[in-house]
Amino acid sequence: MKKRSMSELNRLTIEEYKATDKLPLVILLDNIRSQNNIGSVFRTADAFRLETLCLCGITATPPHREIHKTALGATESVDWKYFPSTIDAIKLLRARGFQIMAIEQTEGSIPLNLFQPDLVQPLAIVFGNEVNGIGDEVLDFCDGSIEIPQFGTKHSLNVSVAVGIVIWDLFGKMKKVFEK
Repeated sequence: MKKRSMSELNRLTIEEYKATDKLPLVILLDNIRSQNNIGSVFRTADAFRLETLCLCGITATPPHREIHKTALGATESVDWKYFPSTIDAIKLLRARGFQIMAIEQTEGSIPLNLFQPDLVQPLAIVFGNEVNGIGDEVLDFCDGSIEIPQFGTKHSLNVSVAVGIVIWDLFGKMKKVFEK
């Protein structure tokens, strides 16, 4: 087995990336503290060509050294917007026709493996603070919640890990939009 070289990977240039169709999926980061987590989310968003990231509340924004450390340049390719309030971001996306789902352990949450996104309606997913999760006032504005099934002793995952799991799952379910 031999690793492929960078030239064999045929990666897009930033200009090509900006011009390509994006998955109709938006990630909202609700008061994320760790800039390393934020950078990791940028990198994952780039890998799966997401439409945009909404950085909300205390979530730091580029340019920032700690974000760039884990984003590895993805802050240049991925579109992002800052909102002082996550609720304002949700209201804007809802007005654009997005379904808004939270990743949170709530009464009535849908296990991720059972969630089926509507392939016509764009989707926005809210991820919450590393300690407190998504605020109750933000949950009230969401259409529902999705839960990542877990089977160990811990009740949560690192937010950047959770983002990776959710995006991977949703990309598999939504990639048909690229195959049109």
